[in-house]
Amino acid sequence: MRLAALCLALAPAAPVAAGEFHTLEGHGGPVMDIAVSPNDGRIATASFDNALGLWTDRSPRWLDGHAAAVNTVTFTDNGVISGGDDFDVLVWTAGTPARRDGHEGKVMDIAVAPDGSIAASASWDGSVGLWPLPDGPARFLTGHDAAVNAVAFSADGSRLFSAGADGTIRVWDVATGTERRQLVRHGFGINRIVLDEDAGWLAYGAVDGVTRVTDVESGAAIVDLSLDRRPILALAADPQGTQLAIGDGEGFITVVDTTDWSIRRDFRATERGPIWALAFSPDGTNILAGGLDPKVYSWPIATMDTYQAMASGDESFLRAPETMENGERQFVRKCSICHSLTPGSARRAGPTLYGLFGRPAGSVGDYAYSEALIDTDIVWDDTTIDALFDLGPDHYIPGSKMPMQRITGSDDRSDLIAYLRRATAPEERRE
Repeated sequence: MRLAALCLALAPAAPVAAGEFHTLEGHGGPVMDIAVSPNDGRIATASFDNALGLWTDRSPRWLDGHAAAVNTVTFTDNGVISGGDDFDVLVWTAGTPARRDGHEGKVMDIAVAPDGSIAASASWDGSVGLWPLPDGPARFLTGHDAAVNAVAFSADGSRLFSAGADGTIRVWDVATGTERRQLVRHGFGINRIVLDEDAGWLAYGAVDGVTRVTDVESGAAIVDLSLDRRPILALAADPQGTQLAIGDGEGFITVVDTTDWSIRRDFRATERGPIWALAFSPDGTNILAGGLDPKVYSWPIATMDTYQAMASGDESFLRAPETMENGERQFVRKCSICHSLTPGSARRAGPTLYGLFGRPAGSVGDYAYSEALIDTDIVWDDTTIDALFDLGPDHYIPGSKMPMQRITGSDDRSDLIAYLRRATAPEERRE
């Protein structure tokens, strides 16, 4: 069965109307990327919970295959392609992933050529990957002096634009893999690019808050859209080429009219926290956004100021440190974004910690563990939890999905363990 048919089978009876405020709910962590199919309007989302969501109207189909946070997703002719913190590129067809290995750092962005024959990936290993679709040997383009954050194909697919933490935007010949030129040399790292070659411009957003539009051939500045907010984390253009959306680390979404580069909307989209992902609806009437909330918000652009902002101020990991005891503070800082304390893992990036003490590692039924954790004989108690954070997961359980982190202070580890013993105990055992 084709992917489209599988997704349509999950569609609710009432479609989402154009220009209507709505949310897409079900992820267990922050939403890192959003893609909208140019063919049928389906939505794909990438999340910190290690999963992809494929949405028809408001109904998701979950794709689980990454071993870490998923940073980027885009549509192909036959499905989607994604990249994540596990260094992998996954090509999905009918809900089944084909793993494309080769990167040695996080994959932060993926673009597909207009003819669908090849995809490009941007990685923190400093390279750009070129992946024939649906399969074939990869090529890697090197030349950036630091992490690569964004890629975009020219309209005919012959050129590739890449942007990186070295502050450059480079232009590559796709056929030969050679670098043609450096289009932009910015003094700070560039996070995002959007290309409209037909209109002759390329927009970029940087860590210093600069949002600038340049001529795609000469690199000359067309307009500076910077609003003294930093960093710029998301950029998107509507399918009609008439609007550019900018998302920043302070939670604002700015919508720009590209016909005269005037600002149409400047909306405080989060109560707290950044905007990491942006996309337009197919007709350009709604802007979809992702941030710290585990859901996507879709606002009608014409009236977005009248709707609620993301409620990310309620997330536990954003609570003020002075309101918590030290053990809880350690949990909130190190654990809460991935793990719940209540029964059920709820599509989080890690399994629930409910009933943790005395539990064999890798034994929660509703979580997909790495083989490294399933094969271990660890039982969670004061000693093993202390060792986990003293040595770090990468040393204590090599190959685990758990992010690399340590708690170096023995008192901090003891306070965390005491808090976990209370907070994870089943109700009937709590004092």
